[in-house]
Amino acid sequence: MPSPSPASRQHRSPKDTTSRRWQLGRWAVVLLAVLGLHWSAGQWLEHSRIGFEPPAAPPPVQIALLKPERIERQPVSPPSLSTSTSARKPVRPRSNTSTLSATPSTAKPTASAPETKAHADTSTSTSTSDQTSETGTTTGTATGSASNPHNPTASAAKAEPGVKFSVPPSGNLEYDSYYNGVRNPPGTIRWSTDGHQYRIAISIPLPFVGTYQYSSHGQIDAFGLAPEQYIEKRGRRVEDITIFNRREQQIVFTRTPTRLALPDGAQDRFSMLMQLSALVRGDPDAYQPGVTREFYVTDSDSGEIWPIQTIGDETIRTAEGLLHARHFRRLPRRADDTRRIDIWLAPSLGWLPARLMQTEPNGAEIELVWRGQSTAAGANADSAPASIRSPDPAAVSPDSLYNRP
Repeated sequence: MPSPSPASRQHRSPKDTTSRRWQLGRWAVVLLAVLGLHWSAGQWLEHSRIGFEPPAAPPPVQIALLKPERIERQPVSPPSLSTSTSARKPVRPRSNTSTLSATPSTAKPTASAPETKAHADTSTSTSTSDQTSETGTTTGTATGSASNPHNPTASAAKAEPGVKFSVPPSGNLEYDSYYNGVRNPPGTIRWSTDGHQYRIAISIPLPFVGTYQYSSHGQIDAFGLAPEQYIEKRGRRVEDITIFNRREQQIVFTRTPTRLALPDGAQDRFSMLMQLSALVRGDPDAYQPGVTREFYVTDSDSGEIWPIQTIGDETIRTAEGLLHARHFRRLPRRADDTRRIDIWLAPSLGWLPARLMQTEPNGAEIELVWRGQSTAAGANADSAPASIRSPDPAAVSPDSLYNRP
């Protein structure tokens, strides 16, 4: 088929050019009309913006960073001197018995009875006045000692300033256990303290790998909980032990020959949980959203700073119903840290943990949700598992702890 000649192509070109220009002109008119409508709408919204103004944004959170510091310690009131004096000094028998026994058996009842009663009354009043005199003298002495600034006992009774700290009461706590949302046998936290020492044992059953068990015990010192020994046993693995040797001010491990300096306020993974609970329990208003407290926390082979931030108050669902709780979260410790720990403390439980969740780097979630308190709550330290009843760690040689390559 013959192709169009050049003259034919030149003859059709002006028509095509005119049509294209006409189309472009129409589109330009449409575009101008749309822009005009948008401009009109914008002017209308500008004049009516008061009715559509969004609510003011909340002020930015003021983040406060709290470092480990000494806790406030109230003085122990000395025992009452009057009580101790009366305990050491038995009350001397008065003349009641001697008067009655000295009454002649041949005496007339009418004459002896009033006399005996009179002697008894006199003896009773004398005893009362003597005891009152002793009590008054002791009270005056104690008051004078307390008011005397040069008295060492009075100066020792002054409170030591610091952050508020209130140790939670002992209890055997039960939790529903979940792994990736699947319910498992209940987990437990056994916590006991007498105000001077503490013990905590945690049991978390996990499918296929066995039960994870953690335990910690130690003293309560000027910085709060002061662990002496931390034991970690994951499933069927051999347990790892961390020793806080306060005599040499070192932290030593059975898993590694590494030794770390022991700073004030150092915690293990689970004493930190109760340390946080005691701090919040002592001063709940200090932990507002954004407030972050740092803890030096040791594991089974290392130690690092854990920044625990207050997220805010939330309502969580438990086996006993809804619980109001305060949410805390461990912030990333470094740029590549993807493991997360979330803690919820409930005021209705004395600020004990109501929910715990650890999110692993692979996305797996291990969770404990409050289930209740067992009838064995308040058990003493002797009921702790044998694994956490150990000799004084200060007396253990650090070299004897490292028993594996």
